[in-house]
Amino acid sequence: MASLTHLPSATAAVTLRHVRHKQLQLLKTRGMPNRMTFPCISHKPFSICCSNQSSWEPAPITYVPSDNIKDNFLEGTANIFETMSSSKQAEAESSLTEAEGVTDAKNQPTLQLQYLQWPMWLLGPAILLATGMVPTLWLPISSVVIGSNIASLLSLTGLDCIYNLGANLFLLLADSCARSPDSNQDSSSKPPFSYQLWNMVANVMGLVIPLVVLFGSQNSVLQPQLPFISYAVLLGPYLLLLSIQILTEMLTWHWKSPVWLVTPVVYEAYRVLQLMRGLKLSAELSAPAWMLHTIRGLVCWWVLILGMQLMRVAWYAGFTARAHQKLLHALPDAD
Repeated sequence: MASLTHLPSATAAVTLRHVRHKQLQLLKTRGMPNRMTFPCISHKPFSICCSNQSSWEPAPITYVPSDNIKDNFLEGTANIFETMSSSKQAEAESSLTEAEGVTDAKNQPTLQLQYLQWPMWLLGPAILLATGMVPTLWLPISSVVIGSNIASLLSLTGLDCIYNLGANLFLLLADSCARSPDSNQDSSSKPPFSYQLWNMVANVMGLVIPLVVLFGSQNSVLQPQLPFISYAVLLGPYLLLLSIQILTEMLTWHWKSPVWLVTPVVYEAYRVLQLMRGLKLSAELSAPAWMLHTIRGLVCWWVLILGMQLMRVAWYAGFTARAHQKLLHALPDAD
Protein backbone atom coordinates (compact mmCIF):
# COMPACT_ATOMS: atom_id res chain seq x y z
CA MET A 1 0.00 0.00 0.00
CA ALA A 2 1.34 3.36 -0.93
CA SER A 3 0.01 6.70 0.29
CA LEU A 4 0.82 10.17 -1.16
CA THR A 5 -0.28 13.38 0.48
CA HIS A 6 0.38 16.87 -1.04
CA LEU A 7 -0.89 20.48 -1.15
CA PRO A 8 -0.21 22.41 2.06
CA SER A 9 -2.64 25.18 1.14
CA ALA A 10 -5.25 23.06 -0.62
CA THR A 11 -6.26 19.70 0.77
CA ALA A 12 -5.67 16.97 -1.83
CA ALA A 13 -5.09 13.33 -1.10
CA VAL A 14 -4.25 10.64 -3.55
CA THR A 15 -4.39 7.08 -2.25
CA LEU A 16 -3.24 4.05 -4.08
CA ARG A 17 -4.21 0.88 -2.39
CA HIS A 18 -3.97 -2.80 -2.72
CA VAL A 19 -1.91 -3.39 -5.75
CA ARG A 20 -1.25 -7.10 -5.79
CA HIS A 21 0.79 -9.05 -8.15
CA LYS A 22 0.09 -12.71 -8.51
CA GLN A 23 2.67 -15.21 -9.24
CA LEU A 24 3.96 -15.44 -12.71
CA GLN A 25 3.21 -18.78 -14.25
CA LEU A 26 4.65 -20.24 -17.38
CA LEU A 27 2.30 -22.77 -18.82
CA LYS A 28 3.03 -25.03 -21.62
CA THR A 29 0.27 -26.47 -23.65
CA ARG A 30 0.26 -29.19 -26.14
CA GLY A 31 -0.94 -27.14 -29.14
CA MET A 32 1.62 -24.33 -28.65
CA PRO A 33 5.15 -25.22 -27.78
CA ASN A 34 5.95 -21.87 -26.16
CA ARG A 35 3.20 -19.69 -24.77
CA MET A 36 3.71 -16.71 -22.48
CA THR A 37 1.05 -15.80 -20.02
CA PHE A 38 1.15 -12.16 -18.86
CA PRO A 39 0.64 -11.57 -15.23
CA CYS A 40 -2.74 -10.54 -14.03
CA ILE A 41 -2.74 -7.32 -12.12
CA SER A 42 -5.69 -6.85 -9.87
CA HIS A 43 -6.21 -3.30 -8.70
CA LYS A 44 -8.85 -1.04 -7.36
CA PRO A 45 -9.65 2.40 -8.84
CA PHE A 46 -7.99 5.25 -7.03
CA SER A 47 -9.86 8.36 -5.99
CA ILE A 48 -8.71 12.02 -6.02
CA CYS A 49 -10.26 14.30 -3.46
CA CYS A 50 -9.76 18.10 -3.76
CA SER A 51 -11.46 20.59 -1.51
CA ASN A 52 -10.10 23.80 -3.14
CA GLN A 53 -9.48 24.71 -6.73
CA SER A 54 -5.89 25.24 -7.76
CA SER A 55 -4.71 28.70 -8.82
CA TRP A 56 -3.91 27.76 -12.43
CA GLU A 57 -7.31 26.37 -13.27
CA PRO A 58 -9.69 28.99 -14.76
CA ALA A 59 -13.07 29.59 -13.24
CA PRO A 60 -15.97 27.97 -15.08
CA ILE A 61 -17.80 30.32 -17.42
CA THR A 62 -21.51 30.25 -17.20
CA TYR A 63 -23.74 31.92 -19.72
CA VAL A 64 -27.34 32.52 -19.01
CA PRO A 65 -29.30 33.72 -21.99
CA SER A 66 -31.69 36.53 -21.30
CA ASP A 67 -35.13 36.43 -22.71
CA ASN A 68 -35.46 40.24 -22.55
CA ILE A 69 -32.71 40.84 -25.12
CA LYS A 70 -34.04 41.13 -28.62
CA ASP A 71 -32.10 40.60 -31.76
CA ASN A 72 -32.13 44.04 -33.42
CA PHE A 73 -29.21 43.52 -35.78
CA LEU A 74 -29.99 45.10 -39.16
CA GLU A 75 -33.74 45.35 -38.73
CA GLY A 76 -34.06 48.09 -41.34
CA THR A 77 -34.18 45.95 -44.41
CA ALA A 78 -33.72 42.36 -45.34
CA ASN A 79 -30.70 43.27 -47.46
CA ILE A 80 -27.50 43.99 -45.50
CA PHE A 81 -26.01 46.21 -48.21
CA GLU A 82 -29.05 48.46 -48.29
CA THR A 83 -28.86 48.90 -44.54
CA MET A 84 -25.15 49.74 -44.60
CA SER A 85 -25.53 52.24 -47.44
CA SER A 86 -28.46 53.95 -45.74
CA SER A 87 -26.53 54.28 -42.47
CA LYS A 88 -23.53 55.79 -44.29
CA GLN A 89 -25.79 58.25 -46.08
CA ALA A 90 -27.38 59.29 -42.79
CA GLU A 91 -23.94 59.88 -41.24
CA ALA A 92 -22.83 61.95 -44.24
CA GLU A 93 -25.97 64.09 -44.06
CA SER A 94 -25.53 64.68 -40.31
CA SER A 95 -21.86 65.67 -40.75
CA LEU A 96 -22.78 68.04 -43.59
CA THR A 97 -25.46 69.63 -41.45
CA GLU A 98 -23.01 70.11 -38.59
CA ALA A 99 -20.44 71.66 -40.95
CA GLU A 100 -23.02 74.10 -42.31
CA GLY A 101 -24.01 75.04 -38.78
CA VAL A 102 -20.40 75.72 -37.80
CA THR A 103 -19.85 77.81 -40.95
CA ASP A 104 -22.97 79.86 -40.28
CA ALA A 105 -21.90 80.37 -36.68
CA LYS A 106 -18.50 81.63 -37.86
CA ASN A 107 -19.92 83.92 -40.53
CA GLN A 108 -22.46 85.60 -38.27
CA PRO A 109 -19.89 87.40 -36.05
CA THR A 110 -17.93 88.42 -39.17
CA LEU A 111 -21.00 90.05 -40.74
CA GLN A 112 -21.85 91.75 -37.45
CA LEU A 113 -18.33 93.17 -37.20
CA GLN A 114 -18.53 94.46 -40.77
CA TYR A 115 -21.76 96.27 -39.97
CA LEU A 116 -20.12 97.82 -36.90
CA GLN A 117 -17.11 98.99 -38.92
CA TRP A 118 -19.13 101.05 -41.38
CA PRO A 119 -19.91 103.92 -38.93
CA MET A 120 -16.20 104.11 -38.04
CA TRP A 121 -15.42 105.51 -41.48
CA LEU A 122 -17.37 108.64 -40.49
CA LEU A 123 -16.76 108.61 -36.75
CA GLY A 124 -12.94 108.67 -36.96
CA PRO A 125 -12.64 111.78 -39.18
CA ALA A 126 -15.40 113.48 -37.16
CA ILE A 127 -13.31 113.03 -34.00
CA LEU A 128 -10.29 114.63 -35.70
CA LEU A 129 -12.44 117.54 -36.85
CA ALA A 130 -13.96 118.11 -33.42
CA THR A 131 -10.71 117.90 -31.45
CA GLY A 132 -8.33 119.63 -33.87
CA MET A 133 -9.94 121.94 -36.36
CA VAL A 134 -12.83 123.38 -34.36
CA PRO A 135 -10.71 124.83 -31.48
CA THR A 136 -8.05 126.10 -33.87
CA LEU A 137 -10.36 127.73 -36.41
CA TRP A 138 -13.26 128.99 -34.27
CA LEU A 139 -11.64 129.71 -30.91
CA PRO A 140 -10.16 133.21 -30.74
CA ILE A 141 -6.47 133.28 -29.88
CA SER A 142 -6.95 136.35 -27.69
CA SER A 143 -9.24 134.36 -25.35
CA VAL A 144 -6.61 131.63 -24.98
CA VAL A 145 -3.35 133.58 -24.86
CA ILE A 146 -3.42 136.51 -22.49
CA GLY A 147 0.30 137.15 -22.55
CA SER A 148 3.70 135.58 -21.98
CA ASN A 149 2.77 133.65 -18.85
CA ILE A 150 2.21 130.15 -17.61
CA ALA A 151 -1.58 130.39 -18.04
CA SER A 152 -1.20 130.91 -21.78
CA LEU A 153 1.27 128.03 -22.00
CA LEU A 154 -1.11 125.69 -20.19
CA SER A 155 -4.05 126.78 -22.36
CA LEU A 156 -2.19 126.04 -25.59
CA THR A 157 -0.88 122.74 -24.20
CA GLY A 158 -4.43 121.75 -23.25
CA LEU A 159 -5.65 122.38 -26.79
CA ASP A 160 -2.88 120.19 -28.22
CA CYS A 161 -3.60 117.44 -25.67
CA ILE A 162 -7.26 117.45 -26.75
CA TYR A 163 -6.15 116.95 -30.33
CA ASN A 164 -3.73 114.19 -29.29
CA LEU A 165 -6.61 112.38 -27.58
CA GLY A 166 -8.70 112.64 -30.76
CA ALA A 167 -5.75 111.45 -32.88
CA ASN A 168 -5.31 108.38 -30.68
CA LEU A 169 -9.01 107.53 -30.97
CA PHE A 170 -8.81 107.98 -34.73
CA LEU A 171 -5.81 105.65 -34.99
CA LEU A 172 -7.57 103.00 -32.89
CA LEU A 173 -10.64 103.15 -35.14
CA ALA A 174 -8.47 103.02 -38.25
CA ASP A 175 -6.60 100.00 -36.89
CA SER A 176 -9.89 98.25 -36.21
CA CYS A 177 -11.10 98.90 -39.77
CA ALA A 178 -7.79 97.81 -41.31
CA ARG A 179 -7.69 94.45 -39.55
CA SER A 180 -9.63 91.48 -40.86
CA PRO A 181 -12.75 90.42 -38.92
CA ASP A 182 -11.53 86.83 -39.17
CA SER A 183 -9.17 86.23 -36.25
CA ASN A 184 -7.43 83.43 -38.14
CA GLN A 185 -6.08 85.85 -40.74
CA ASP A 186 -2.95 87.80 -39.85
CA SER A 187 -3.40 91.54 -40.49
CA SER A 188 -0.08 92.70 -39.05
CA SER A 189 2.00 95.03 -41.22
CA LYS A 190 5.61 96.03 -40.64
CA PRO A 191 7.06 99.11 -42.38
CA PRO A 192 10.36 98.80 -44.25
CA PHE A 193 13.53 99.87 -42.50
CA SER A 194 14.19 102.69 -44.98
CA TYR A 195 10.81 104.23 -44.10
CA GLN A 196 11.53 104.02 -40.37
CA LEU A 197 14.94 105.62 -40.85
CA TRP A 198 13.56 108.46 -42.95
CA ASN A 199 10.80 109.22 -40.42
CA MET A 200 13.22 109.26 -37.52
CA VAL A 201 15.56 111.64 -39.37
CA ALA A 202 12.69 114.00 -40.19
CA ASN A 203 11.41 113.99 -36.61
CA VAL A 204 14.84 114.48 -35.08
CA MET A 205 15.51 117.42 -37.39
CA GLY A 206 12.21 118.95 -36.30
CA LEU A 207 13.38 118.64 -32.68
CA VAL A 208 16.96 119.81 -33.16
CA ILE A 209 16.23 123.06 -35.01
CA PRO A 210 14.09 124.70 -32.23
CA LEU A 211 16.50 123.48 -29.53
CA VAL A 212 19.48 125.00 -31.35
CA VAL A 213 17.58 128.28 -31.63
CA LEU A 214 16.80 128.17 -27.92
CA PHE A 215 20.44 127.49 -27.08
CA GLY A 216 21.58 130.44 -29.25
CA SER A 217 19.03 132.75 -27.64
CA GLN A 218 20.05 131.84 -24.09
CA ASN A 219 23.75 132.31 -24.89
CA SER A 220 23.16 135.73 -26.52
CA VAL A 221 24.16 134.45 -29.93
CA LEU A 222 20.83 135.57 -31.37
CA GLN A 223 19.84 139.15 -30.69
CA PRO A 224 17.57 140.45 -29.34
CA GLN A 225 17.24 137.80 -26.68
CA LEU A 226 13.85 136.10 -26.27
CA PRO A 227 12.63 135.30 -22.75
CA PHE A 228 12.21 131.61 -21.97
CA ILE A 229 8.51 131.87 -21.15
CA SER A 230 7.82 133.53 -24.52
CA TYR A 231 9.76 130.80 -26.27
CA ALA A 232 7.76 128.14 -24.33
CA VAL A 233 4.46 129.72 -25.37
CA LEU A 234 5.48 129.79 -29.03
CA LEU A 235 7.24 126.43 -29.44
CA GLY A 236 6.61 124.50 -26.20
CA PRO A 237 3.38 122.75 -27.37
CA TYR A 238 5.06 122.04 -30.71
CA LEU A 239 7.95 120.18 -29.05
CA LEU A 240 5.60 118.25 -26.75
CA LEU A 241 3.33 117.03 -29.55
CA LEU A 242 6.33 116.10 -31.71
CA SER A 243 7.70 113.94 -28.90
CA ILE A 244 4.31 112.23 -28.57
CA GLN A 245 4.28 111.58 -32.33
CA ILE A 246 7.70 109.89 -32.19
CA LEU A 247 6.51 107.65 -29.35
CA THR A 248 3.27 106.78 -31.19
CA GLU A 249 5.10 105.87 -34.39
CA MET A 250 7.52 103.61 -32.53
CA LEU A 251 4.58 101.84 -30.87
CA THR A 252 2.83 101.25 -34.21
CA TRP A 253 6.08 99.80 -35.61
CA HIS A 254 6.50 97.54 -32.60
CA TRP A 255 2.89 96.31 -32.67
CA LYS A 256 2.96 95.95 -36.50
CA SER A 257 -0.22 97.94 -36.76
CA PRO A 258 -1.58 98.72 -40.25
CA VAL A 259 -1.88 102.43 -39.31
CA TRP A 260 1.88 103.05 -39.42
CA LEU A 261 1.40 104.71 -42.82
CA VAL A 262 -1.19 107.29 -41.71
CA THR A 263 0.20 108.12 -38.25
CA PRO A 264 2.71 110.75 -39.49
CA VAL A 265 0.07 112.32 -41.76
CA VAL A 266 -2.35 112.76 -38.83
CA TYR A 267 0.20 114.57 -36.67
CA GLU A 268 2.02 116.52 -39.39
CA ALA A 269 -1.18 118.01 -40.82
CA TYR A 270 -2.02 119.41 -37.40
CA ARG A 271 1.59 120.55 -36.91
CA VAL A 272 1.31 122.92 -39.85
CA LEU A 273 -1.73 124.54 -38.21
CA GLN A 274 0.12 124.58 -34.89
CA LEU A 275 3.04 126.51 -36.39
CA MET A 276 0.71 128.90 -38.21
CA ARG A 277 -0.86 129.63 -34.83
CA GLY A 278 2.63 130.34 -33.52
CA LEU A 279 3.17 132.91 -36.28
CA LYS A 280 0.07 134.79 -35.13
CA LEU A 281 1.17 134.63 -31.51
CA SER A 282 4.66 135.90 -32.32
CA ALA A 283 3.17 139.16 -33.59
CA GLU A 284 1.14 139.60 -30.39
CA LEU A 285 4.10 138.74 -28.14
CA SER A 286 6.47 141.07 -30.06
CA ALA A 287 8.87 138.23 -30.89
CA PRO A 288 12.15 139.12 -32.68
CA ALA A 289 12.60 138.64 -36.40
CA TRP A 290 14.85 135.58 -36.07
CA MET A 291 12.02 133.81 -34.19
CA LEU A 292 9.60 134.57 -37.02
CA HIS A 293 12.07 133.21 -39.57
CA THR A 294 12.54 130.06 -37.46
CA ILE A 295 8.81 129.36 -37.33
CA ARG A 296 8.45 129.99 -41.08
CA GLY A 297 11.32 127.62 -41.76
CA LEU A 298 9.64 124.93 -39.62
CA VAL A 299 6.37 125.42 -41.54
CA CYS A 300 8.17 124.90 -44.86
CA TRP A 301 10.02 121.85 -43.47
CA TRP A 302 6.89 120.09 -42.31
CA VAL A 303 4.95 120.91 -45.49
CA LEU A 304 7.77 119.24 -47.40
CA ILE A 305 7.73 116.20 -45.09
CA LEU A 306 3.93 115.97 -45.32
CA GLY A 307 4.11 115.99 -49.12
CA MET A 308 6.66 113.17 -49.05
CA GLN A 309 4.41 111.19 -46.70
CA LEU A 310 1.52 111.55 -49.15
CA MET A 311 3.79 110.37 -51.96
CA ARG A 312 4.62 107.36 -49.80
CA VAL A 313 0.89 106.62 -49.39
CA ALA A 314 0.41 106.74 -53.18
CA TRP A 315 3.44 104.47 -53.72
CA TYR A 316 2.15 101.97 -51.16
CA ALA A 317 -1.27 101.87 -52.83
CA GLY A 318 0.35 101.05 -56.18
CA PHE A 319 2.61 98.46 -54.59
CA THR A 320 -0.37 96.74 -53.00
CA ALA A 321 -2.27 96.71 -56.31
CA ARG A 322 0.70 95.14 -58.12
CA ALA A 323 1.11 92.49 -55.45
CA HIS A 324 -2.61 91.66 -55.69
CA GLN A 325 -2.39 91.30 -59.47
CA LYS A 326 0.61 88.98 -59.15
CA LEU A 327 -1.32 86.84 -56.70
CA LEU A 328 -4.30 86.60 -59.05
CA HIS A 329 -2.06 85.55 -61.95
CA ALA A 330 -0.28 82.98 -59.80
CA LEU A 331 -3.50 81.22 -58.75
CA PRO A 332 -4.43 79.78 -62.22
CA ASP A 333 -0.85 78.58 -62.70
CA ALA A 334 -0.96 76.74 -59.39
CA ASP A 335 -4.22 75.04 -60.35
